[in-house]
Amino acid sequence: MINLKLYRKILNPKKTIGELYWEDNLECNTLEDTDRFLENGTSEKIPGETAIPRGHYKVIIDESKRFKRDMPHILNVPFFEGIRIHSGNTEADTEGCILVGEYVNPDNTLANSRKAFDKLFKKMILAIKNGEEIEIEII
Repeated sequence: MINLKLYRKILNPKKTIGELYWEDNLECNTLEDTDRFLENGTSEKIPGETAIPRGHYKVIIDESKRFKRDMPHILNVPFFEGIRIHSGNTEADTEGCILVGEYVNPDNTLANSRKAFDKLFKKMILAIKNGEEIEIEII
């Protein structure tokens, strides 16, 4: 089992910045919509403006109808469907998905997002080909 951990570090009313670890090694930075702490049941989802709830989720690779290519798919996310890990730079590039980048710019946008995604995606493909399952924990 490959364990990914996403630590949410900077929470503000527009976006959430974090770090994604692959087996305890920093892999990349992340950007999500606003963390509304849905797992606590004290807030409601605002479509296109809410991060997924904290928890453990299985990740598979399958075809995204939206992106028309194979991508990481986070399964069984409460209140959400079609949650992916993909490239993007700002909160406008996500509707609940997790965006990845090499580093965070001073304005809390992601830099070198495609490069970070390609590196992560290759590792995921290799792990699956080697018979590994992938799980992500949002913390």
